[in-house]
Amino acid sequence: MDGELRILVWNEGVHEANNEPSHIGEIYPDGIHGAIAAGLRSHFPDAEITTAVLATGADHGLSEEVLAETDVLLWWGHIAHAEVGDAVVERVHRHVLGGMGLIVLHSGHFSKIFTRLLGTSCSLAWRNDGQRELVWTVKPSHPIADGVDSPIVIPEQEMYGELFDIPDPDDLIFISSFAGGEVFRSGVTFTRGKGRIFYFSPGDQEYPVYHHPQVQRVLANGVRWAAQPDVDRSAPAVTNPAREWFDGAKQH
Repeated sequence: MDGELRILVWNEGVHEANNEPSHIGEIYPDGIHGAIAAGLRSHFPDAEITTAVLATGADHGLSEEVLAETDVLLWWGHIAHAEVGDAVVERVHRHVLGGMGLIVLHSGHFSKIFTRLLGTSCSLAWRNDGQRELVWTVKPSHPIADGVDSPIVIPEQEMYGELFDIPDPDDLIFISSFAGGEVFRSGVTFTRGKGRIFYFSPGDQEYPVYHHPQVQRVLANGVRWAAQPDVDRSAPAVTNPAREWFDGAKQH
């Protein structure tokens, strides 16, 4: 299946455009999306992996045609959530319900698409003083945890802490702890319609987290889990069948 996957890495790209922080060009010379895509290519050498940013046209590179040809969409956003068009969010939402995989990263917890799909505020506690983060696997049987070190040691990272205002996830796979004592549900999955959703928190614009081999493995596992390339991509809809319609169907 890996060789047939169509993966789209979307990043708002605003930090890179504004050179904020000033060292972002040093740690992510091809943008955050470029680093994520490069990590995925090392795991999926035969997959079709593309990138898009907020400034990629009026639809931010997320047209109907593009989404229809996407098995898994990865989403990184931070300071420009409000600039994502509502029509684009509606389109992505429909494709997730129809079976497109969605991986939401780090500060994407406040993105329009994530809060709409989950229906809660998705707020959390945060502090950015470059603490060490330990990512502990708490469900090693899940395919997203396959081959992942426990803990993953990330030398510097923004702290995300509880309370993380999300619905009860389908699966809690990773919990992070920080030098300041906080903990956070850093790897969780959900199902909406036919779509599989994975949220993974490590990965800030100030730290080179997406170059970490274990973080890259988690994202690759997440893509492999979320992808359903053979699913009928029609979203669940209301039906009005005739009484005992199935009796007629059995005759064919």
